[in-house]
Amino acid sequence: MTKKFDVIWAHVAENDLKEIIEYIATDSPASPPNALKTLQKIKQQASRLYILPERGRIVPELQDQGILLYRELIVPPWRIIYRISEMNVYILSVFDARQNVEDILLHRFIFRK
Repeated sequence: MTKKFDVIWAHVAENDLKEIIEYIATDSPASPPNALKTLQKIKQQASRLYILPERGRIVPELQDQGILLYRELIVPPWRIIYRISEMNVYILSVFDARQNVEDILLHRFIFRK
């Protein structure tokens, strides 16, 4: 029998997703349908982590720093960053992979107190 995990969205990740969708929706008059598609794709991929959450790769930029707790799924061009703890999967961040990833991750996951 396959173990099932609870997928829990952190407040900051929910805000990330909200900002992404708002940005896409206001980009042009034809963008609201694209925003909805993006929202559905990201939410769908994240929700699938309830089974086999280890399938996401360890975040390379953090792995280079010796940090192995965080994994990611890619939903081009978006990155969904998460952490597995016991029977929970915590969605921690969603952002555009074209941004400076190292600065975002290091600020959020290392220097946050």
